[in-house]
Amino acid sequence: MLTIRNLDVAYGAVTVLRRVSLHVNAGQIVALVGANGAGKTTLLKAITGLVRPRGGDVLLDGRSILRAGTERTVALGCSLVPEGRQVFGDMTVRENLLLGAHVQLRRGRRDEVREDLARLFAMFPVLERRERQLAGTLSGGEQQMLAMGRALMARPALLMLDEPSMGLAPLVVKDVFDAIVRISRAGSTVLLVEQNARAALKVAHRGYVLETGRIVLQGTSEELLANQDMQRAYLGRDPGAEMERRPS
Repeated sequence: MLTIRNLDVAYGAVTVLRRVSLHVNAGQIVALVGANGAGKTTLLKAITGLVRPRGGDVLLDGRSILRAGTERTVALGCSLVPEGRQVFGDMTVRENLLLGAHVQLRRGRRDEVREDLARLFAMFPVLERRERQLAGTLSGGEQQMLAMGRALMARPALLMLDEPSMGLAPLVVKDVFDAIVRISRAGSTVLLVEQNARAALKVAHRGYVLETGRIVLQGTSEELLANQDMQRAYLGRDPGAEMERRPS
């Protein structure tokens, strides 16, 4: 579904991404993990047309979208849930969701939008209960569900999420990742960008590790969770030190 080939992105003289290549197959959840400043958000901006790469290509279903522009990319079936949620606080939950359906509404597909709202409320009952409430009065977890729901209203084939666990309590993080699994099972392909490597890999099929603009590790989630370098750098464990501490 999504293929990134040798992508280079720079801000002025500063290179942020260096020959990044990855792929996301239809029906998969793929995690892209890495520390703050690794270039994860820049990669998402390049996919959605918010920044112009200086080299490489981005393909959606085999077709280059590098110069498609953000609105066209959304219309082609690629939606982004941005870092920090970015809901419109002075608008109601329903109004925020309808903003996500602007392409459908512009095409006059109001019946489809009503059907999408019904499916979304079935997936996220809390949003139906808060339908007339101002988005700014929701909890952080509810706002994250709203941001995800708004993106889903565009009927994306590919849903990209940028740090969905940021600023949330551990129990709320679990709810968010459970929701990502439900979204996947409902038919969306997911690219999940996260600092919380353990949580992301537990729900993903495959993963990539981005460090200072380069992909340094890739594999199935099971392979990455078992990788000693991964454990030391991102999972809070040092297998070598643990072996040394064990009694003989």
